[in-house]
Amino acid sequence: AYGAVMSSTYNTRLPAAETAPVTIPPVHRQRDARIRFDWGPVGAEAIVDGADVAVVVDVLSFTTAVTVAVDKGMRVLPYRWRDASAASYAEARGAALAVGRSVGDRTGEVSLSPRSIARADNIDRLVLPSPSGSTIAFTLAERGAVVVAASLRNAGAVAAWLAPRLTTGAAVAVVAGGERWPDVSLRPAVEDIWGAGAVISGLLRSGVAGPSPEALMAARAYDAIATDIPTQLV
Repeated sequence: AYGAVMSSTYNTRLPAAETAPVTIPPVHRQRDARIRFDWGPVGAEAIVDGADVAVVVDVLSFTTAVTVAVDKGMRVLPYRWRDASAASYAEARGAALAVGRSVGDRTGEVSLSPRSIARADNIDRLVLPSPSGSTIAFTLAERGAVVVAASLRNAGAVAAWLAPRLTTGAAVAVVAGGERWPDVSLRPAVEDIWGAGAVISGLLRSGVAGPSPEALMAARAYDAIATDIPTQLV
């Protein structure tokens, strides 16, 4: 199943270039493309304008965790990473608050780890902060976008849900979350381009036309390893 997620503003620990207002050249917005692709919070800002749906991909591990939670009947609420207001946000919505993965590994509490979510019982709503996918999803939803969480685990279902909408003229912005270097600048993550590419490749196979060059590149990156994903992810 696909996971639709809502709501976040940029993490205050992001570089100044990603928290200050950014002037994005029109050529980088991919407005002529029905299927768009870019990286991180600034890439999301660049390509979401005019898109009917945004797909956020953070394979390790926010969007994979979302799919596991949805399978268990949970509703996932994204939130900013390391934000002191997360506890009150969760309490106001009657939700459990996931802890950081390292804390969860020590305490056994629910965290960003998909395994910890799979073990959890009696949770209907889960606030699941993360430094990449969750923050991006929250930010886009706050702007009014319809946001879908995609990973390698549910990419086919996401593409199947999107395809009939795009064949009627809608546009989609696919955003790979990536990771962070120690200076918190963006580090592109290969698993995220594969996850994004899996969605885009599925759309192209369904007959959806109009990918940007960036989106076509992501699809080809996925197609190159599609029959060997478990080995490539090790």
